[in-house]
Amino acid sequence: MGVQKELFMAFFRVGMLGYGGGPASIPLIQKEAVETYEWMNDEEFSDILAIGNTLPGPIATKMAGYIGYRVAGTAGLLNAIVASIVPTVILMIALLVSLASFREYAWVQGMTQGVMPVVAVMLGVLTWGFLTKAKGDLGWKVVILLTVASVALTELAGVHPAIVIAALILFVLVKPVKKAGDRT
Repeated sequence: MGVQKELFMAFFRVGMLGYGGGPASIPLIQKEAVETYEWMNDEEFSDILAIGNTLPGPIATKMAGYIGYRVAGTAGLLNAIVASIVPTVILMIALLVSLASFREYAWVQGMTQGVMPVVAVMLGVLTWGFLTKAKGDLGWKVVILLTVASVALTELAGVHPAIVIAALILFVLVKPVKKAGDRT
């Protein structure tokens, strides 16, 4: 299978199955880009996710564009973005037309409520994977400290998550790099 077809199929699947918006699509993008097609590793995916979260706009589209560009240049960028957007456009038109007449039925309201726990579990699995990867790089003490600080800043202090992510990226960029054999 050619790389353009792989890109299209990967992001088409994400677009079709990413019910709940961008955050719900992130685990699906990770599965396609890291596990299925091996275009990158978990660390590279984490970097793309962090950078994507600091930029405005829908995260799934930004990630599709970046991964598409990285894999196949400008044509890959356009291919991945179209593949991730087209299913949403088609499904939105079809659902809005059909569900408008059924919106008062309990089964329609239950669809959304039934999917939310599944999305929560998918995001939880992705988060746990990031935490265990970070533990290997930073150690549990630093991971727990950063997690608690991030929750406190975003949830308790009301700081926008993009500001927290940008601050962490800035910290990583300016901190001194330890060389092999350093004890400090």
